[in-house]
Amino acid sequence: MAIIERPGSDTTPAVVTASQSLGAVKRPVETKGWKEWLFTVDHKKIGIMYGVVAMFFFIVGGVEALLIRLQLAAPNGTILSADQYNQMFTMHGTTMVFLFAMPMAAAFANYFLPLQIGARDVAFPRLNALSLWLLIVGGLVLNASWFLGGAADGGWFMYAPNSGPVFSPSNGVDYWILGLQIAGVASLIGSINLIVTVLNMRAPGMSLMKMPVFTWMILVVQFLLVFSLPVITVALVLLMFQRSYGATFFDVSQGADPLLWQHLFWIFGHPEVYVLILPAFGIISEVLPTFSRKPLFGYPFVVFSGASIGLVGFGVWAHHMFAAGLGPVSVAVFSVATMAIAIPTGVKIFNWLLTMWGGKVWYTTAMKFAIGLVMLFTVGGLSGVTHSVAPSDTQQTDTYYIVAHFHYVLFGGMVFGLFSGFYYWWPKVFGKMLNEKLGSWNFWLMVIGMNLTFGPMHILGLQGQPRRMYVWTEARAGEGMFNLAFWNLVASIGSFILAVGVLVFLINVVYTARKGKASPLDPWDARTLEWLTTSPPKAHNFDRIPVVHHLDEFFHRKYEEDTATHTMKKIAEGEDLVRAEEEAAEKDIHLPGPSYWPLVLAIGVGILGMGVVYGVPIMVLGGAIVLFASYGWVLEPSVAEDIDFDPPSTDGSTKEIAPLG
Repeated sequence: MAIIERPGSDTTPAVVTASQSLGAVKRPVETKGWKEWLFTVDHKKIGIMYGVVAMFFFIVGGVEALLIRLQLAAPNGTILSADQYNQMFTMHGTTMVFLFAMPMAAAFANYFLPLQIGARDVAFPRLNALSLWLLIVGGLVLNASWFLGGAADGGWFMYAPNSGPVFSPSNGVDYWILGLQIAGVASLIGSINLIVTVLNMRAPGMSLMKMPVFTWMILVVQFLLVFSLPVITVALVLLMFQRSYGATFFDVSQGADPLLWQHLFWIFGHPEVYVLILPAFGIISEVLPTFSRKPLFGYPFVVFSGASIGLVGFGVWAHHMFAAGLGPVSVAVFSVATMAIAIPTGVKIFNWLLTMWGGKVWYTTAMKFAIGLVMLFTVGGLSGVTHSVAPSDTQQTDTYYIVAHFHYVLFGGMVFGLFSGFYYWWPKVFGKMLNEKLGSWNFWLMVIGMNLTFGPMHILGLQGQPRRMYVWTEARAGEGMFNLAFWNLVASIGSFILAVGVLVFLINVVYTARKGKASPLDPWDARTLEWLTTSPPKAHNFDRIPVVHHLDEFFHRKYEEDTATHTMKKIAEGEDLVRAEEEAAEKDIHLPGPSYWPLVLAIGVGILGMGVVYGVPIMVLGGAIVLFASYGWVLEPSVAEDIDFDPPSTDGSTKEIAPLG
């Protein structure tokens, strides 16, 4: 592989005002200041807010993880009591899955999916805002339990009957149920919105097989959510009625099936793994071709393998239950299905490797994180295949070997993919380049910390250290290279190195906001449509909806094939293409106006949920707010009063733009 250095660029990004577009561009009246964000229905601002919320909960979940590792760094730890430790690992897992990973993927999807398909917005902008506010309300309800009697303590899987009122009498589990129900409704609304957006709002000429891989993976994820979220919703409702209203759905003494909750949870829980990882696969499928300077190898195979992962993922849930006594036939079927799902995953890995093979690889921070995903996810995938062998899985279940496996998959895979996306798309979102030197420190600290934290857990698990035990004793430490004391200490040190890596990223964000270099419009010589507009994009995304003729349309507009040498010859600069699109702007562009009803409705839903814990009067109050907000939503105009911007003057100067709002 050839290595090229990043070329310097003195290109100043074009500062384009709305009045530079030909004709009258009509936009709704916008609010300003804090209202601009609270009441917005712009998919880009909603995407940014998703990202901020997800990053906040990432920090919360990270602090919980550090406390867990402090407790286990040495024998007979006293940092946390047994009950506090149970709450900590329960909330850590729940926070990372439902309040960081899913919302961060939604942040990327909300911001970039409409841009990648050449649309002005999502199909239902106000529903999009509602899904954001419901997520925030759900997260607040979930974490309110810390201050209202203690958090949930039954694990992120919350197995019944352990999560019933007999074994978990505090309200922590009730907050957990309500928070996840509200966040689940948010995800379901968002998934339907994005499905409709992709199927109905693609630019002219963009067939399904001309969509970017990131858009494809997001589409697959939305179908996974549509079919899996109702299952966990049913389970949560049943558990809520058992805890709050005396039902007996999971009461074995009343004839309930002791495995009912496990089946309901894992029918959702295993597709959820692919809900988390497929967006990261989509991100690096955009990053690797861009920085390898060649098209993605085997685009159809990457697309259909992603769809296959989503489909087969619904048929492997019971490999989480091999120790539950399902019987030999069920175990054999789910073992084979678990082996089978490794095939489309392997197809993706080989396609990514062949994309880099022979390319002129540009080792930016985004590319480093993408390569890191390929390597670390492969390790996690190989350890995961061992769980398809039922006797091996039965021995490894509930040991730290499992913890090592799924963190290599989800942290080494999903989180590294998300960080690759941060560095790749940051110039598009904010018009500034994240610092590459700090980015390299960010990457290497996270790689080293991640391997030091979770690598030793393979050894700890194979030596029999159980999960979810709040202390281990010196007597169990062992001797030699398999000494539990040594590897627990290494894992704890690694967790703090990993935390420093994340801190470097946050420092990079602050530094870039204050002193960051302005980005060219096309800093990476990118391939897809989101780069065919200004950075940051305008409220209406594109002055003219692009007509698509090729996969990687933006790249094809910049290059043509030299028939003599069969190489690509550059015929245009990305900045010039963006300016040309502006000069051919459409005359009439309408966008939906801001609305505060999604926020009010979400608050009402939160209060309604709290009524389950605090009684009927609170429930009635929440229901009244929901009805009031729904009534206001229905009567609110979908588009606010338009303002006509003046076209440019004949001498090339621009006129003052009328203030909005």
